[in-house]
Amino acid sequence: MAKKGFGGGMMPGNMNQILKQAQKMQDNMQKMQQELEAKEFEVSVGGGAVTVKVNGKKELLDINMKPEVVDPDDIEMLQDLVISAVNEALRKVDDAQSSQMSKMAGGMNIPGLF
Repeated sequence: MAKKGFGGGMMPGNMNQILKQAQKMQDNMQKMQQELEAKEFEVSVGGGAVTVKVNGKKELLDINMKPEVVDPDDIEMLQDLVISAVNEALRKVDDAQSSQMSKMAGGMNIPGLF
């Protein structure tokens, strides 16, 4: 009785296809990451009193404050507004990253993944 080889001789073709799909997925992920890093995310808090802008690399690009929010007697309020705005902007970046990963995972057609 002759023994069959591993995978009945079908593995090399399947392996090549898997490797091609993996390379395509890696290329797509790199492109999506570059696009995300180039995006800018802007958030305003306190009714527009403080506005911050970050990029997809989570780098703070800009902070704008309305003059009336700068009160020397209430520095803590200004600090809280800046912290709130920066944190919300960073959450927007995280949400965009998660959304991209979900799109990528949905296109992989791997049952049971994500």
